[in-house]
Amino acid sequence: MLFPHQRWVQVMKLHIVIVEPDETRARLVIDSLQPLGHRVTVIGEAAGLARRVRELAPDIVLIDMANPSRDMLEEMTLASGPMDRPVAFFVDSTDSDLTRRAIEAGVSAYVTDGLQPERVAAVMDAAIIRFQMFQRMRLELETTRRALEERKLIDRAKGILMKARGISEDDAYALLRKTAMDQGRKVVDVAGALVTAAGLLS
Repeated sequence: MLFPHQRWVQVMKLHIVIVEPDETRARLVIDSLQPLGHRVTVIGEAAGLARRVRELAPDIVLIDMANPSRDMLEEMTLASGPMDRPVAFFVDSTDSDLTRRAIEAGVSAYVTDGLQPERVAAVMDAAIIRFQMFQRMRLELETTRRALEERKLIDRAKGILMKARGISEDDAYALLRKTAMDQGRKVVDVAGALVTAAGLLS
């Protein structure tokens, strides 16, 4: 699910789940979104929310809670999968602690003056863009973490070869690289196998 820029909210046909216990408010939001061609599903109660969202697999979730408790906020944001898709949370009133908890839970947009039908499309824009930004950041952090772990593993393997064969660091890496090429494997995989074998023999 990729949303490169804001216009996609108007151009793409999204599947939107609205968590809204008030039928009148839900109908107003549906009426504001359907002319854009979006498919809208309403969930009227929190019971079984996580299961329903997993089954429906929407592109974005809009949650409207007039005065949510802190426990309810945590339950509903986690249930709606904020790390898997954009989540916009609408509340009528809030405080700094509630706002902090929403951000920590991964909510993409947190609107404090309730769900206003005429503003839904703009809020969806913001939620999708913010979600995509944080997804890129998480991917970059994961890539960096993995690269550091692979570097440490290769360094350990080089150390084992240097000690066992009495060779330099450059020669140890060259040996790892040649072995990887001969076996059609990645250097880090060869290094991992060497470290594992050395651990078994020690």
